[in-house]
Amino acid sequence: MTEQMRIVRQRELGGPEVLEIARVPVPEPGGTRIQVRVHAAGLNPADWKVRQHGYWLTPPFAHGWDVSGVVTAVSPGVNRFAVGDEVYGMPNFPDTPGTHADYVTAPSRHFARKPASLDHVEAAALPLAALTAWQALVDTAGVAQGQRVLVHAAAGGVGHLAVQIAKARGAHVIGTASAAKHDMLRGLGADELVDYTSVDFAETVRGVDAVVDAVGGDYLERSLRTLRPGGVYVGLPNPLELDRIAEAAAAVGVRGTTVNVEPDHAALEEIAALADAGRLRPVVSQTFPLEDVAKAHEHGETGRTTGKVVLTLV
Repeated sequence: MTEQMRIVRQRELGGPEVLEIARVPVPEPGGTRIQVRVHAAGLNPADWKVRQHGYWLTPPFAHGWDVSGVVTAVSPGVNRFAVGDEVYGMPNFPDTPGTHADYVTAPSRHFARKPASLDHVEAAALPLAALTAWQALVDTAGVAQGQRVLVHAAAGGVGHLAVQIAKARGAHVIGTASAAKHDMLRGLGADELVDYTSVDFAETVRGVDAVVDAVGGDYLERSLRTLRPGGVYVGLPNPLELDRIAEAAAAVGVRGTTVNVEPDHAALEEIAALADAGRLRPVVSQTFPLEDVAKAHEHGETGRTTGKVVLTLV
């Protein structure tokens, strides 16, 4: 009898109630793939956005891209991992979600070794959010020692990791967040904090080299006013707005672009090294068992979450 596993999927677009836990055969790894027994899987805004709107996915489809687990099978010719290795990653993004399941198979280069200093729940909180922050700050903005970086939604999933990555690269980090989250962000290394509920950052922040914006909307035009000439604005909520962002930025003498995060084992290895050096710590606000995935979506959709929400499977 073929071994079965649980997997979260949906057959129509809608609210959390459309999520179901199905039983399907455990996938076997072929080609360049490995099979991973999922111990924990992170949730991201992408999960509830595609659940509701679909965007590039058409139902039926499965859920999840963040994962931390243990390698249980390796296809012939794959030499990066062996059975028993602990790994984490963001396999297949933006296509073929499916990490909210007992097992996942994906190309070996979509994974890296799990940070030894983190447990599976903490590691599962990292991949998509940390890769987004890394690709915005390092690959796109080229943040370096002595620069000034403004991070919006600094206490959120991407934001709290962007604060730490920018700080690890020697930047002076300014974050926007509600006052209740300032102490936590100072503990993560933020140098200055702006309470967006009572202060207009566009009137108080000046001369930054890079802005990482996970909010969007009117934050674009307001953020452009904080940049020094030649600075860079990186918008995260909607990569399809690249033309509007680039034009608005060029009009005031700065660069504007977006990031559409992609799997990157080399960056995951750098991120793991930061974690093991004590320079990057994911904040997990709440965990849910896989059976409560709908509740996890409801919690994440409030937009008030500090750090990340993670599903536990083992």
